[in-house]
Amino acid sequence: MKEIKEIIKAFELSVKSDEQVALATVVHVEGSSYRRPGARMLVTENGHLTGAISGGCLEGDALRKAQMVIFQKKSMLVTYDTTDDDDAKFGVGLGCNGIIHVLIEPIDPNQEHHPIALLNQCLANREDKILVTVYDLNNKRSEQKGTCILYPFQGQRIINEKAVLSEDLLTLLDRDAKEAFGSQKSSIVAYPGSSAVEAFIEMVQAPISLLLVGAGNDTLPLANIAEIMGWELSIVDGRSNLATSSRFPNAKQFHIGKPEEVIPDLKLDSRTAVVLMTHNFNYDLAILKGLLPLQMPYLGVLGPKKKLEIMLENLSQQGSILSEREMSRIFGPMGLNIGAEAPEEIALSIMAEIKAVVSGEKGTFLKDKKGPIHAAEKKLFLKD
Repeated sequence: MKEIKEIIKAFELSVKSDEQVALATVVHVEGSSYRRPGARMLVTENGHLTGAISGGCLEGDALRKAQMVIFQKKSMLVTYDTTDDDDAKFGVGLGCNGIIHVLIEPIDPNQEHHPIALLNQCLANREDKILVTVYDLNNKRSEQKGTCILYPFQGQRIINEKAVLSEDLLTLLDRDAKEAFGSQKSSIVAYPGSSAVEAFIEMVQAPISLLLVGAGNDTLPLANIAEIMGWELSIVDGRSNLATSSRFPNAKQFHIGKPEEVIPDLKLDSRTAVVLMTHNFNYDLAILKGLLPLQMPYLGVLGPKKKLEIMLENLSQQGSILSEREMSRIFGPMGLNIGAEAPEEIALSIMAEIKAVVSGEKGTFLKDKKGPIHAAEKKLFLKD
């Protein structure tokens, strides 16, 4: 999501300076690659790049092709075969061992629903979106339908008026977008018949929301990492002298007051992580009790395991018996075991654990993982 935000910001600057741009999107990968479908890069006519479609290997060639797209005002699909032993043609040995298909589209700011306008719609709220990009692998040099449809979680689909899609194809895309909302997974679907196209049906989720309960100095590294990651940051504390925009310039919201005053104002969802770090036992306990009915995936408690045990014992004495499901969302001590000692290291271990939990992963060594690092997008072949 951070990459999308940066691309939108760069696009807005290009519009102000009357500079033409093109959007490069990885839409299909066969085998291994540094970036997966959904990676994007904005290219200006003067060669400025925002975002990335690889680890730096493809950007130079993609830049040249994007400038051609800008000049011709016509999209194209480019294929990079990094399984070729002679990959020096890209200027460097890639070592990815995959085939990467990149769609490059010229952006006309005068169109109402051009690709970047659809990306901007993805930031409108914290609801899931489905973004559909249609392309034709058999006719790579022909005009591509491109990034053309956005499906909000609720409401009507939004279509780029430049893309001409048949009613039959739209019906199929509507169905597959609905399935993507249910599975919460992106997919690549091949549509045979008269259209003979493929579509990257992309699940676009809101950024992780980090609720820092505590505005002491040890929370500053977490706030800094959240900014780097593009997460949304909120601060909760009863101390108005610590919970300030000067200390947390990237915070989206501040909730200052007693637990019973701030809890009703807290908005949590399935991508919200909460960490209790006030170093005030009673404050943290009250927040913990107030948040238990809410459905966030991660609630971390700073300190040793004994502290959490005492908090749970207090809750039990107050009549709050936690279910197994509620306990599965509580992490104390919080953080992955990386030997962290300094505040910055502790922050790193906590943020890594949050990312793993929200992503449904275990935080293990990648070298021990069986198969590829990234699960391939599910590809479906549909009959006529």
